[in-house]
Amino acid sequence: MELNLAILVLALLADRFVGDPDWLWRRIPHPVVLFGWAIDQAERYGNGASAPATERSRNGLIATVFLLIVSAFAGGLLMLMLRSLGVVGLLIEIAIVAVFIAQKSLSDHVGRVVTGLQERGLAGGREAVSQIVGRDPQSLDEPGVCRAAIESLAENFSDGVVAPAFWYAVLGLPGLLAYKMLNTADSMIGHKNERYLHFGRASAKADDLANWLPARLSALLIAAAAFVKRGGRAAGHALDVALRDAGLHRSPNAGWPECAMAGALDLALAGNRTYGGTVVREPVLNGPGNAAAGAKDIAAAIGLFQASCSLLTVLAAVLFLLL
Repeated sequence: MELNLAILVLALLADRFVGDPDWLWRRIPHPVVLFGWAIDQAERYGNGASAPATERSRNGLIATVFLLIVSAFAGGLLMLMLRSLGVVGLLIEIAIVAVFIAQKSLSDHVGRVVTGLQERGLAGGREAVSQIVGRDPQSLDEPGVCRAAIESLAENFSDGVVAPAFWYAVLGLPGLLAYKMLNTADSMIGHKNERYLHFGRASAKADDLANWLPARLSALLIAAAAFVKRGGRAAGHALDVALRDAGLHRSPNAGWPECAMAGALDLALAGNRTYGGTVVREPVLNGPGNAAAGAKDIAAAIGLFQASCSLLTVLAAVLFLLL
C-alpha cells in the first residue's frame, strides 16, 4: 500500500495539472470506451427482452461478477509487469492511474458552463451543461443550469476522483480497474427503467457498495475545503446539511458530496428535473439555501472542488509518510 500511495500522489498531481491527453484519445480508444464495449456485449447477450425477470437478474449478476474478475485480473497482470520494469514501469503506472482520475477534465467541463453563460447567455449555458448532465437542457433556466453544473461537479468528485483514488490506494491497479469497470456498468445499465431494471440491478447495488465510503469521505473533504476557503461557519454548514439531507437523495451516496457542497455555498440544490420530457420529482437539498444560483456560484464550487482535490492529495501524502 505504501508504494500505491506514492504513485497515487504523483498521479493526482499529474492529472491536476496535465489532465487527459486529448490528442492521444483521438488516435486510440480510451480504456473506459473498452469497458463500455465489454459491458455492451454482456448486455446484448444476457438481457433478452423476452427473458423472464429472474433470468435477466441472474444474467446481470453473472455479467457483473465476470466483468469485475476480468478487469481485476487484467489490472493485477499489468501491475506485476510494470513493477518488474523499475522506474520506467512506475512512470507508466503513474500515467495509467492519472488517466482514471478526473480532476482537470471535470473542472474544465464545468468551467465551460461559466464560459457559455458569460459569452452566449442561457443558450450557451444550456449547451455546455448538456455535456455533463442527462437532464433536458431546454427545461433549465439560468439558475437551473448553474445548479445542474454544481450538482454534477459535487457528485463526480466522489465517483471520478475520490473513489478511484481510494480503490487504487487500497488494492492497486486491480482495484482501480475493477472500480472503473463497475462504475461504467452502473452508468450504462444501472437504470431503473424497463430495459435495465433487472439486468442492471447487480451492477447498481455493487456500485452503491463500492462508493459508500468514498462518498462520505468526499463530503468530509468538501467540508475541510470549505473551512480553508470560506471559514468555519461554511465548513460546519456543509457537515450539518450532509448529515441532515443526504438521505433525501435518491442515491445512497451522491447526496453526501452534493449536500456538503450545497451547505458550503448555502445553495438549494436538486429538486425536480426533466429527463426525456418526463418530470422526475426529487426533494430539495438544503431547502433554506439560495435557489437562484449564478455563474459566480459555479466558479465558487470549482474553487471548492479544486481545494478538495488538493486536500485529497495531501491526505494521500500524509498516509504515505505515516505508513
